[in-house]
Formats: sequence, structure tokens, C-alpha cells
Amino acid sequence: MTPGIEHAKQSYPFWTYLDLVIFAALALPSMIGGAVLMELLKLAVPRLPAAQLMLPAQFLGYGFWFLCLYIMLKTRYGRPFWPSLRFTFPAPGFWVSFCCGPMLAMIVSALGIALRAPVIELPFRDLLSSRFSIALLGIFITTLGPLCEELAFRGFLLPLLTRSLGGALGIFLTAMPFALLHGAQYRWSWQVLVLVLLAGIVFGWVRYRTGSTASAAAIHATYNLTFFGVFLLQKFILVERY
Repeated sequence: MTPGIEHAKQSYPFWTYLDLVIFAALALPSMIGGAVLMELLKLAVPRLPAAQLMLPAQFLGYGFWFLCLYIMLKTRYGRPFWPSLRFTFPAPGFWVSFCCGPMLAMIVSALGIALRAPVIELPFRDLLSSRFSIALLGIFITTLGPLCEELAFRGFLLPLLTRSLGGALGIFLTAMPFALLHGAQYRWSWQVLVLVLLAGIVFGWVRYRTGSTASAAAIHATYNLTFFGVFLLQKFILVERY
């Protein structure tokens, strides 16, 4: 029996900070791999709009990245992917978390008004040129995005930090890189980053309280869905009406 498998049987999380470093180091090559494949597709089919290749590139990048994590968990520890990251069903608190996403979105919006957060032109506006691109963006924002972010931050990183530092500090420190990941998207507005940090703390608390990454992904998904729905309402109904 290998040392990794023996360690996996002794504690949870069974992975180490070295595994975290390896996983983080694989993020950029994975995203580059997805982008390269989309560029090759663009060369083969020149008529494809460049903006509509952004999301498929991210799909592929995430796929490569989590394939690496799957291989790591299997080869080093002999453990399955989904149960190891606590993404299983039935999930404790799943439906409560699912229903709390819109409430969290409204609270964050109110705090944004209080902080005078700037209105930022988001980069995905260029993707809303057709119904297909809108549907693709909606799927990404409400499913793949929350799923991958919760697997990485609350499924993989959070258990390490809470074991080492305790629940409160572990949740906060997990939310920090989560917020910084969105920094460029929001032009490094400190008000918006504070709001993303608070949302990340709530996602982490849900994961810590329920023990389920699926429940954290549920509140994250409906949180995103609420903002995306409001965005579409403003763009296609209110703007056209007035």
C-alpha cells in the first residue's frame, strides 16, 4: 500500500498542501490548453465569432484542470473524485441553500448600494449577440462556473484550511483568493471585491455547516442566476421599453 493511500484512510482531507500547490500550478496550463484548442478551431472554421469561443475555451480549460485533479486523487490516493470533494447526493441542506441564493443576491445588491459600488460594463456583454450565445452564457454562469469554483475553493481548498486554522479563519482565507479571481473582471473595484468576498464567505459557511460542496454550489448557482436574470431584464425588457 502506498503512503498516499494509507494517509487517505487516516484523515480528511487526505490530500496535502503539496497537492494544493500542484493543483494550482496546473490551472494556467489547463486554461491555455482550452484556449489553444479554440484557436485551432477558429483557424479551421474562420467564420466563427471570436467572442463566442471564449466560453467553450473556459469549458475545456476547466475540463482539463479537473481531469488533472481526478487523476491526482486516483493515482496518489486511490479515492473517487466526487465523494472526496463532498459533492454527492442527497446533499444536506441542498434545497434550503438553493432557495437562499436569490436572498443573498438581494442582500449583496443592497450592500453594493450602501458602498456606492460602481456600475461596471461586464466583459460578457459581447457574448449576447444571439439566443444561442445567451443560452450558453446562462448555462455557464449558473452551472459550470459555480460547480468548478465550488469544487476548487470549497471542495478542495477549504477542508485543508479549516483543518489547519479552524472554521472561521479557513472560510475567510478561502474567500480571499475567490474574490481576487474576479478582480480583473470587475476592474479591481474594492467595493465590488468586498461584495464578492462576502458572497464567498457565505458559500464557505454553507459548505462548512452542511459538509456538502453540492449545497455550496446550489446557493452559488441561484445567486448567479438572480443577477443574470436581472441583467437580462434590464437589457432586453426595460431598455427596449424605454
